[in-house]
Amino acid sequence: MSGNPQRKRNGVWPPAMPTEIEEHCETIEDCYEFTLSYAAKGLATDEGSDLGKQLREKLTAAVKTMRGLEASCALALVELKLTPGQTYDAFFAVLARDAQSSVAAIELVLAQPVISSQLIDNLNASIHLRALLTDLFLITDVVASRQAKAEASQ
Repeated sequence: MSGNPQRKRNGVWPPAMPTEIEEHCETIEDCYEFTLSYAAKGLATDEGSDLGKQLREKLTAAVKTMRGLEASCALALVELKLTPGQTYDAFFAVLARDAQSSVAAIELVLAQPVISSQLIDNLNASIHLRALLTDLFLITDVVASRQAKAEASQ
């Protein structure tokens, strides 16, 4: 995925303090990048391997993060004084739906006794997950530009 220039680089955030939304995006993007790597390995199973354990941990963390997105959006609306509020509320509703759909897909995968590379490849191809990632890239760009504008006016 193409990265946002405001994302963490080499373990370091850019000068502006990351918002909760940016942190959520980082967790979800990290999971997605890991699943891309896992899918490329051609594994028939995740059983008994550290890689499989790590896969399940990353997917579980992504689900937890996705469930927190709606609250993070509401917080950003207030903290960043995003206006007009109804415009952001409408987009955040879309983001919440995409997150909910992504959670359903990931939980379906996590419920399987065996997770193959093929299954993860199909998850990665899910339009729901891709829509969520694009939503997150869009909102983190908006947040970063708002932060930059606020810092410039100080």
